Amino acid sequence: MKKILLTGGYGFLGSVLYQKLGLNYDVIRFRSSEFDLRKESDTIKLFSKVRPDIVVNAAARLGGIGDNQAHPADYFRDNMLIGMNVFRQSQIFEVQKVIQIGTVCSYPKLIPTPFTEEDLWNGFPEGTNSAYGISKRALISYAEAIYKQFGTEIVTVLLANLYGAGDDFRDETSHVIPAVIKKVDNALATNSNEVSIWGDGTPTRDLLYVDDAAEGISAVIQSDVQVGAYNIATGVETSIKDLVELIAKKMGFEGELIFDSSKPNGQPKRLLNISKILADTDWKPETILQKGIEDTIEYYRQNRDNISSLERKYK
Repeated sequence: MKKILLTGGYGFLGSVLYQKLGLNYDVIRFRSSEFDLRKESDTIKLFSKVRPDIVVNAAARLGGIGDNQAHPADYFRDNMLIGMNVFRQSQIFEVQKVIQIGTVCSYPKLIPTPFTEEDLWNGFPEGTNSAYGISKRALISYAEAIYKQFGTEIVTVLLANLYGAGDDFRDETSHVIPAVIKKVDNALATNSNEVSIWGDGTPTRDLLYVDDAAEGISAVIQSDVQVGAYNIATGVETSIKDLVELIAKKMGFEGELIFDSSKPNGQPKRLLNISKILADTDWKPETILQKGIEDTIEYYRQNRDNISSLERKYK
């Protein structure tokens, strides 16, 4: 059985990957307190210990618009260091294949939808998370350089906006779906008749259920793809306004949804073209948004107390 080193294996996506990949591989994960991938010395120790056949690099610094705006230098530095250290040791230890988890945030702010992989280099990312997006984009170039010079296969998967059971509901780092679920839940608990939403509701997003993302990554591992970037998404565009209204309806909230245009919208439109991955693998997205939202709401309601206690612990 081939051995997979899964970085970021205790995170939102990483936890799902650990379960799914574990059906077919010997998957090794670790805590960042054991090995800090920003440090070359720790990365060398990790690879020396595990000696993996395959690496899935899901380790990253990531979060919502607010955290990106507050710590852009940290986002750029941390993600560059993690990616460069992992790629370098993968090359040195002759890893068969590396799957680098990329992001839709790497795409330019203003390009026609749906985004194709070739569009990556046609402009600058949206300003609120450009440091994160550029760092991840730069790693695609580094991966291609390593492949040309050393032959190490590094494939970057560009994920749409992820959501699902196990999502990050912390105020400082959550994305739109967990943030809105938490706000609506609080409004229901306090009998409030209004919920404030960041932005004017017009931006659109391609929303991918985390289990579908994990299946897509597994399909890329098993494919003959050697290098380059692949979109993993649904190919379906949903406005923030429609998304928020869907969440409110599913949670039984009948009050007013106030869209605060003084807050940043983020990228105006996000929709990914998935024809490349559909052609080169046997993967396709399975979870429709309505079902995914229901599952995410149910997860939050069942784990509300644990989520709240964790937030208090880390404040």
